[in-house]
Amino acid sequence: MNKNLKIGFIGCGKMAGAIIKGIISSDFVNHDNIIGSELNPDTAQKAREILGIKVITDNKAVVIESDVIFIAVKPNCVAEVLEEIKTEITREKLIVSIAAGVSIKKIESIIGQNRVIRVMPNTPALVLEGMSGVCKGSYANPEDTEFTIKLLNNIGKCIEISETDIDIVTAISGSGPAFFYKVIEDIARAGEKLGLDYEKSLLLATQTALGSAKMVFARGETPVQKLIDNVATKGGCTFVGISVMNDEHSDKMFDDVISKTAQKANELGNDRS
Repeated sequence: MNKNLKIGFIGCGKMAGAIIKGIISSDFVNHDNIIGSELNPDTAQKAREILGIKVITDNKAVVIESDVIFIAVKPNCVAEVLEEIKTEITREKLIVSIAAGVSIKKIESIIGQNRVIRVMPNTPALVLEGMSGVCKGSYANPEDTEFTIKLLNNIGKCIEISETDIDIVTAISGSGPAFFYKVIEDIARAGEKLGLDYEKSLLLATQTALGSAKMVFARGETPVQKLIDNVATKGGCTFVGISVMNDEHSDKMFDDVISKTAQKANELGNDRS
């Protein structure tokens, strides 16, 4: 990896900030080679203080100075920003968009035959446990995908996907944190209703969720169902709980959650295509 590679961020909000912190903490590139832009001078100053990088108020200057440019503005601002910077984009520069719902086709329609990678990140990137999906544009090359995956692995895990699957990825990992927060909160509140202090109940639920996730990662070729069976011994208390989940059709509930979320993501994407 070229430590002298220059990486720019148009927009230095929370998600961009998480990526920047991951790059810095991993020494992915030299610290001084990261630059960002925020058009509001006060916002730029705050970003400089929080992230410890150079943050200016000129989007074009960021593009000129950078080899890789992250588009990290709100989705409804992407087209305007791309129109502003398109004259500074060359084939030597890689554009990485983390704007939800903005298709590669839309980006390429504005900036032409230039290299584009689209990323669907998620908020756990803020604690370096993110999950990202990466799609390659029409004019990007496999090395661009490989580079982006290596970079994003610094804030969690990353996989390559087809853009046709990005709505499913949005539903599972993009929106997924809120679903897991909801499950953790519901379990904690159930414990509270039975008489346990809420904060203790929340700690029990949260640490158990974390440990269970790590067990899934460490399972090797063991099916997840086997992990369930190992805890839910027939006739035991866990078995009773699993039986309730089956009777209440928890699988059907999550089928609906993911499918309806993916449908909404598709609708939003079509609105911006």
